[in-house]
Amino acid sequence: MFFPLLQLLVGLVGLVYGGKRVVDDASAFAHEWGVPRLFIGVTFVAIGSSIPEIAASVYAGLYQSPQFVVGHIAGSATAQITVGVGVVALLSPLSLERSKIRLYGGGMVAAMGLMLVSVRSGRTTRLEGMLLVAAYLLFLAASYERLDLHDTVDRRVSDRTTGPRAAVGLLAGLVFVVAGGHLLVVGSREVALVVGVPPLAIGLITGLGTTAPEIVVAAMAVLKHRSGIAIGTLLGSNVTDPLFSFGLGAAVGGFSFGNPEVVMASTAYMLLASVIVVGIFLVRGEIGRRGAVCCISLYVPTFLV
Repeated sequence: MFFPLLQLLVGLVGLVYGGKRVVDDASAFAHEWGVPRLFIGVTFVAIGSSIPEIAASVYAGLYQSPQFVVGHIAGSATAQITVGVGVVALLSPLSLERSKIRLYGGGMVAAMGLMLVSVRSGRTTRLEGMLLVAAYLLFLAASYERLDLHDTVDRRVSDRTTGPRAAVGLLAGLVFVVAGGHLLVVGSREVALVVGVPPLAIGLITGLGTTAPEIVVAAMAVLKHRSGIAIGTLLGSNVTDPLFSFGLGAAVGGFSFGNPEVVMASTAYMLLASVIVVGIFLVRGEIGRRGAVCCISLYVPTFLV
């Protein structure tokens, strides 16, 4: 019991420390290169925090365990766009220009739609995986092409964190976040097993735990009034996972699913929840506390899918 509790505690400390480093050094990096924090969140931070999903997908492609990776990606993405957005919006309302919502929110919905199409037949070929990866690269190119250089960071940053040091700090922060998230999931699951928590609750702990890196980074960002990194991380991760993480695994070995109906249901609900959240953004222009409660409630039906 002691060791799992220690893992849980170390994981939490790693997440909080890493999240702070990611937010601070991502802002410094954005300042140094003259790019918006939102773009840094959508690209560098989103990719870095998705490393567990990328690794799991490649492993699934090599050892033919696709059912796990689809459940992992669909569950993680659904939790991020519902619980993640909801929790962060409870801390501080999330707002974004409608043009950026259309680009990044629309990119997220399109990414999930492409993943849904790729699994519809019960298998995803290597070619389809390569096309998903190519679509992700196109999204990055479109994001870069539409950079608003007037939206760059204008806050003074100390010499200690600028340039290469900011890049190293950002990478170090991502390592702490990913490692902390892993320890949190493993420790929480072991503690739950020891105290006799039901399997469904353990699944909830594991599912939410895998989204901890993105949620912690986003929460730290809004607390520091850097909502661009927060929104960019949550939306960007949900483009990265369906296209790059899932696509890379499929490109490595191809995926064949034993229960295509379950795969379709979980992927379809992931898409539906994302459409609703993006719709709230577009209609209201922001997600406040009432919208946050609505987002969190969207996570409940995942246990019925």
